[in-house]
Amino acid sequence: MRPLLTATVAVTAVLATTLSAAPAAAQAPDRSRAPSYADVLDLRGAPATAHPGGTKESTTNPLNVFADRGAWHAYALPEQRDPTTWGGFSGPLYIAQEYPWWLSRTFSRLRLTERGRTLDLAGGGRPQFTSLPGVLRQTYRLQGGLRLTLELRYATNRTALVRARVGNTGRTTRTLGARWTGSLLRPAKQPMRTAPRLRATRTGVGVDFARVREKWDYLTDGTERFQVRHAERVRTSVGGDRYRTDLARPLRVRAGHRVTLDWTESYTFTGAERRREAGRAARALARPHAVAAAGAARWRGYVRKANRGVPAERRRLAVKSVETLVTNWRSAAGMLRHDGVTPSVSDKWFAGGFWAWDSWKQAVGTARFAPGLAKDQIRSMFDHQITRHDRDRPQDAGMVPDAVFYNDTAHGGGNWNERNSKPPLAAWAVWEVYRATGDRGFLREMYPKLAAYQAWWYRNRDHDHDGLAEYGATVDPANRTPEDARLAAAWESGMDNAPRFDAALGTKTLVNRDRHGAKTGYSVNQESVDLNAYLAADQGYLARIAGALGHRRAAASWRGRAAAVHRAVRATMFDRRTGWFYDTSLGGHRLVARGRGIEGAVPLWTGTATRAQARAVRKALLAPGEFGTRVPFPTVARSSPYFDPTAYWRGPVWLDQAYFGVRGLRRYGYERDARRLTHRLLREAAGLSGNGPIRENYDPLTGKGLNARNFSWSAALILPLL
Repeated sequence: MRPLLTATVAVTAVLATTLSAAPAAAQAPDRSRAPSYADVLDLRGAPATAHPGGTKESTTNPLNVFADRGAWHAYALPEQRDPTTWGGFSGPLYIAQEYPWWLSRTFSRLRLTERGRTLDLAGGGRPQFTSLPGVLRQTYRLQGGLRLTLELRYATNRTALVRARVGNTGRTTRTLGARWTGSLLRPAKQPMRTAPRLRATRTGVGVDFARVREKWDYLTDGTERFQVRHAERVRTSVGGDRYRTDLARPLRVRAGHRVTLDWTESYTFTGAERRREAGRAARALARPHAVAAAGAARWRGYVRKANRGVPAERRRLAVKSVETLVTNWRSAAGMLRHDGVTPSVSDKWFAGGFWAWDSWKQAVGTARFAPGLAKDQIRSMFDHQITRHDRDRPQDAGMVPDAVFYNDTAHGGGNWNERNSKPPLAAWAVWEVYRATGDRGFLREMYPKLAAYQAWWYRNRDHDHDGLAEYGATVDPANRTPEDARLAAAWESGMDNAPRFDAALGTKTLVNRDRHGAKTGYSVNQESVDLNAYLAADQGYLARIAGALGHRRAAASWRGRAAAVHRAVRATMFDRRTGWFYDTSLGGHRLVARGRGIEGAVPLWTGTATRAQARAVRKALLAPGEFGTRVPFPTVARSSPYFDPTAYWRGPVWLDQAYFGVRGLRRYGYERDARRLTHRLLREAAGLSGNGPIRENYDPLTGKGLNARNFSWSAALILPLL
């Protein structure tokens, strides 16, 4: 039996107390110490202001953060050059329902004292700050043989567990005091400036939030709380925006032993969540070793699965992709009924909601290491699939909205979007999850929803009823004018500002009506090659799903429908003279003058193209003056008059389209080309081979990362690319 010293102190009725000391050598090995996966992402830094973009009104947070288990608050590590943040974790960054804000530079800074003197955390040398899969770690060597290690990991989807281990390598017992201090970072503007308020509690300190309904900046209901609970008895005092918490009794650390101080930091939205989390936090404090062991085991599983089949030199990138997706994981809250993955916690507009085609692509990547989360993010979108009983849009039965957030429009949300849908890749995602799990129950659950989604496209987005669909818009108050509807249709494609949807180039919207003459929505006056290739591919996946469920007739029907759409795309959308696929006008004219767009390579991924057509597309994909740029697969060919390497969908490289391009080349036997382009992509896109963040998109000429940092669908599709 290993030596163990346990001291019990008075606590409140709802929280357990653990203060234990044991020989350092007796501690179980920490298998999360995987040297090759340390700091795959640079998580060091502390905010200067509550606004995540710093002093500027930027929408992108320059600091990378860590979260886990779907929590709505996240942390970073201190920096060596900033001792004012040592002894605590930067933040937290909390999401005010839909928008991220920094609560503090370092909310819980630990200091050790001895005989009334604060001990220097750098007294024995410079500290070390390290991120590992699933844990943030700080190590300090103090003078006189003391060593302090801080670790932060998540115990639940609302609570982080912090463990401070104080080890004594000296020859005499040390008697120490422990003190935590922190202060608020307030937003600069009202009414959010006065929203947070500190208050002392019997077990630590809390922050209450006033009700603020600033649609585009800050949303709280007045029930949110951030709360720190200590396992040991403490005393807290609050003065304005600062607090101080002191350990109620001295900490005795025998020679050759160490003691552990444990506390939790929870962020909850409602009173019911807060009451539930009190019990969960108490259990975490009662069994912190179990929390740490379970977290380490879960992350070992993530890493092992994500790296299956990945070459050794690319495994750090695979782990970075996993960390990106897990940090962007948000658990069910508000109108979000299932867990899902947001595009990026680092971007103001991407932190508090889920998008449809993002979710389909993210599920494909997540299924490789966390298939349960992959299922839930698909469900999170279909939870809001429109039904024929919908009060506002029964004509859209079967549609999956573009984006769903913590708040829908009825609850004051401005980001919720039913003006349009997104490209139909859901059946592909469901099938990939099935491949990872073998769960036929999930197929049975999703099959009728997927079928209804397919039916909606042909009922509401085929203006001329020729079996080829168009992108479009719904009957919605936000689609008041033809220009509003055209913009929503471009959003529906996912390629918002692509040249092929420019009004100046002739794109306009047409009204769609049902057989009774009632308006059902709008279509643009062109049939898009990617949309119809996606539809054909999803019909093929529906055939597989139906077959796996034993629905033979349905499977045959889906295969027949898919074949017909593939034939139509091949026959009408490929231009022999230029060797590329294009959108066509409703009259069947190929829109060649708008230039080549990366959507013309999608028929390779879907298997739509003939062998001859694939050869021609391959030629353009490899040509340096077309799509074979320094970072390959720009969204618009370099030869196009509309090419702009930094303008969102007018030139930058998006990794989902690169994935479709690589897989398309492989599908037609161009394996060597696919490997070479993948290698170049991963080498030249900034940050992928180092510790920089995975970006939303990349400049094809320089490799510079563009737009949002820590972008989920990029991370998700890196995994199968690897």
